[in-house]
Amino acid sequence: MTWEPPAPVPTVRGPEDPAADGRPPFLPSRDDPVVRTASGAIGGPWGRHGALGLRRFWTPLRVLLAFTLCTLALAWLQKSPCQNGAWIEGRQYTHFCYSDVIPLYYTEKLNEGAVPYADHPVEYPVLTGVFMGVAAWLTRVYQEVSAGLPLPDAPDVQTYFSVTALMLAICMLVVTWSTGRLAGRRKWDAAMVALSPLVLVHAFTNWDLFAVALAGAGLVAWQGRRPTLAGVLLGLGTAAKLYPGLFLLPLLALCWRSRQLPAFGRALAGAAVGWSVVNLPVAAAYPESWRRFFELNRSRPADFDSLWYGVPQLLRPGGGPPQVNTVAAVAVAVGLAAVVALGRLAPRRPRLPQLLFLAVAVFLLTNKVWSPQYSLWLLPLAVLARPSWRALLAWQVTECLVWVPRLLWFLGTGEKGIGYNWFFLAVGIRDVAVVLLAALVVRDILQPERDIVRSAGLDDPAGGVLDGAPDSGPVLVLAGSSPGSDRAADSPADSPAGDRPEGRNDSGEIRNTT
Repeated sequence: MTWEPPAPVPTVRGPEDPAADGRPPFLPSRDDPVVRTASGAIGGPWGRHGALGLRRFWTPLRVLLAFTLCTLALAWLQKSPCQNGAWIEGRQYTHFCYSDVIPLYYTEKLNEGAVPYADHPVEYPVLTGVFMGVAAWLTRVYQEVSAGLPLPDAPDVQTYFSVTALMLAICMLVVTWSTGRLAGRRKWDAAMVALSPLVLVHAFTNWDLFAVALAGAGLVAWQGRRPTLAGVLLGLGTAAKLYPGLFLLPLLALCWRSRQLPAFGRALAGAAVGWSVVNLPVAAAYPESWRRFFELNRSRPADFDSLWYGVPQLLRPGGGPPQVNTVAAVAVAVGLAAVVALGRLAPRRPRLPQLLFLAVAVFLLTNKVWSPQYSLWLLPLAVLARPSWRALLAWQVTECLVWVPRLLWFLGTGEKGIGYNWFFLAVGIRDVAVVLLAALVVRDILQPERDIVRSAGLDDPAGGVLDGAPDSGPVLVLAGSSPGSDRAADSPADSPAGDRPEGRNDSGEIRNTT
């Protein structure tokens, strides 16, 4: 007996009705097989008598944020054995609760009240150093205010971890919000971020969620056709972690193809301003501290989680980490050039999230460093590039599995530890999963009719000025396809979503068309 979709969903027309523009609503419990199966726990897929558009407290955004809070609560519990800093007999490895926040509280002398860069150079970009310093300052404020009050007595490092986790939790809520906004009519796709196993394991491993939140906010500004603000936010994100700077390459390729270079120019100028406002004052006042991050990245050897470390270990076991600066830099450059070429030569202009995901994935696969929490960079981009629960969960399982042998390897090959080969096997499986996911995205680009988002009649919900823009090519004509059949229309009225009411975006909201 096969499942058959019920009758069309009755709707209450109104400003909050996602189907108010005449198009059918996106309902994950009907459209995604994984969600449809999981919905059986709460009564099954959306029924024939379900109504949309009612003004209720539990809007999609609030539900998504509630999901996020549940995941963050589990992430907190997952790190709880390590929060007090009492790492005895490898507790941080045997309990899989390691977090950089704990040891760096001491290494960066935050416990002594040192101000990042001013009093002590830190190994992170400036804005992440500011984030760490603010958390340390809030920790001292809390301890002063709580002195003499009947509050639980906790080590200062545990308070610092708690403050940091709270700040990162706010960042994660921004990530969920931005993903829902960028998904347009498919806002429920953001549940793949809100309920992510990757967030459960790595939300509090490092400070990366801060940069992910800034990058997401920048893309929302771009979606809203505010390229200068988008650039400023991406510049700030680059001042926290370098990866948001990669976004400029896909933006250049797509804006060049769509004749939107003025918008790209404003975004580039905004990014330069955002990055400079944060970095130049620190570079001028504390040049040696400011240079430390760049010197460490230039001189550090291949990291344990990269192929540049693993392959030499297989060929020459027991050797030290190799120096692969030049060859890794060349590999990164070639990979990013291939992504730009794909954006220029694809049969139809790719969606912005597709190229962004490919750019970050190529960077991680070819770079000499891939710390486990870096995979959070990919998460919202993967959801927007190819919103499929099945594929994304499969990839995230491999990411989480890398964490287990990585920490056990740090214990050594004794009673509790394992050899590097097991760790490298997990790394290889993870890399294959990322490559396969990237291959699916490339297939969707070369065969746009297979793109889950565009098959619903949309163009590029996150694209901003690119959404519905002319597609000037050049076009790479594939066998069996005609040059014009897969190209984006020259105007929104002629696009596959051509029945979109003038002045509305893909979420049915009024937008500025001037």
